[in-house]
Amino acid sequence: MYVEAAASARKAVTIPALRAMKTRGEKIAMLTCYDASFAAQIEAADVDVALVGDSLGMVVQGRNSTLPVTLDDMAYHTRLVARGLSATLLVADLPYMSYRDTAHARDAAARLLGECGAAMLKLEGAGWVCEIIADLVAREAPVCAHLGLTPQAVHRLGGYRVQGREADAAECLCNDALAVQAAGAELLVLEAVPAALAARISQALQIPVIGIGAGVECDGQVLVLYDMLGITPGKRPKFSKDFLTDAGSVANALKAYVAAVRAAEFPGAEHVY
Repeated sequence: MYVEAAASARKAVTIPALRAMKTRGEKIAMLTCYDASFAAQIEAADVDVALVGDSLGMVVQGRNSTLPVTLDDMAYHTRLVARGLSATLLVADLPYMSYRDTAHARDAAARLLGECGAAMLKLEGAGWVCEIIADLVAREAPVCAHLGLTPQAVHRLGGYRVQGREADAAECLCNDALAVQAAGAELLVLEAVPAALAARISQALQIPVIGIGAGVECDGQVLVLYDMLGITPGKRPKFSKDFLTDAGSVANALKAYVAAVRAAEFPGAEHVY
């Protein structure tokens, strides 16, 4: 069945609007999403940003990592989510090796932005990735950067480990954050880093910083939808919280998450490093 987003009274969330929220000190609520039905629920809960994450490889496809996710997978799920949204900003991940050079990154951007309804692309890493970011931004493809624990680098990192604990690593992350901003990124997801470091980076950047396992001082928060509903099989990350248990319904759980983020009540001390 084809699902279209219902008309929304909300004003559309835009990239400049997110920057303005940071300036005003208003927290940004972001969640992953993979289909039209959940997208409609997210829209109704006033979530600011929906992320079609390559995390779908693990929570939807049942794989051991995000690495097998293809651009075709991302295109399919981005189309589905776009049909359920009208005001919430839609961000889509570029999957592993789809942005290995500028030519491939441009082709991927054309699909996800031009054909599938995304408004922004998310890329992992800094270094050589800054060249890719700059090239996409020069071609009017908005970019969200992703630093800290970058799941596409799981083998190099030796697993899903907290990043930036040591002084040298923390300094490197700060420099990388400034570099992706300078390259033109309009948003930064910071995953699994010590809360004090995340606060330092959030204060240093002009662009909004969205934390996941990075403390309450970030400009906003993101969780994997299935984690915050408590339906992910196996052990969930320390930084996640099951909002469904006490809410009684998916709709109420989503609203509770948004309210907790807006009030800076989530994440709590038990969710950070």
